[in-house]
Amino acid sequence: MAGSKFRPDRGLTARMVMTMVLLFLVYVAFVVGLVLAGLNIWLVLILVAGFAAFSYFSSDKIAMFAMGAKEVSPQQAPDLHAMVDRLCAMADMAKPRVGIADTDVPNAFATGHSEKSAVICVTTGLMRRLDGPELEAVVAHELSHIAHRDVMVMTIAGFLGIVAGFLTQAGLRFAMFAGAGGNRGNNSGPAPAVIALLVVVVSAVAWVLSFLLTRALSRYRELAADRAAAYLTGRPSMLGSALSKITGDMARIPTRDLRQVEPFNAFFFAPAFAKKGFSMNQLIATHPPVEQRLAQLSDISRQLGRGA
Repeated sequence: MAGSKFRPDRGLTARMVMTMVLLFLVYVAFVVGLVLAGLNIWLVLILVAGFAAFSYFSSDKIAMFAMGAKEVSPQQAPDLHAMVDRLCAMADMAKPRVGIADTDVPNAFATGHSEKSAVICVTTGLMRRLDGPELEAVVAHELSHIAHRDVMVMTIAGFLGIVAGFLTQAGLRFAMFAGAGGNRGNNSGPAPAVIALLVVVVSAVAWVLSFLLTRALSRYRELAADRAAAYLTGRPSMLGSALSKITGDMARIPTRDLRQVEPFNAFFFAPAFAKKGFSMNQLIATHPPVEQRLAQLSDISRQLGRGA
């Protein structure tokens, strides 16, 4: 976050470093486990490296495509660009690309693996529902994710889960196929079905660990972004108002639309859950409770009111 006027967050930095270290250890154990389960080490390394490179360099394109978002020019969205320009000047940071997603789901997200690839995107549903100062607060929240570089860390952290999930599904299908065909070989080595099941177990454990680590970081980074945006704009009440509006209106969005965007909840300003999602416990939640976020913003309002 060199040069940025967003407030530094040592807690976030420490958690990002810890998450990456722990995920690296999980990654090493994951590769070793797959090799011990019988997979060729070069096949494993090529597979993991390929997924990592694809996820890392294509994260912004994947997110924009999945959300149906398009990059917009200053001529196409002058007010939104002017808002981003003003906030980037206030934060003393490079301006990211700007996108708009044509969906009624009121939300915003930031993605990208570097400053050059960074993009901030808002939905048409969000722009229709929020007043100018509220939208500015949300945009500041998303810009802080780019300035803090936690978007990049989340992109890297997510790739292991993708690989592990893919291998779990592939291993299950292969185990079922091999089990149905029986062990037709006469060698003394482990049956293909046994190897496949071991791959499933190793992959599933890696997926669960990476999932929990990433979700824990996701919850903290949302609180950090709320703080950074509130201090930058000096109007935490506007961010609280936007958060209340978005979470309140989310219940009115058709379930089908919510399910389409649920996979990107970790990158959203506020989670978009179908009805069943509101009962999720905090161990696997992508965001902290709304009450906790609003309480933090109220504390910041009192601090700013006292001139702290």
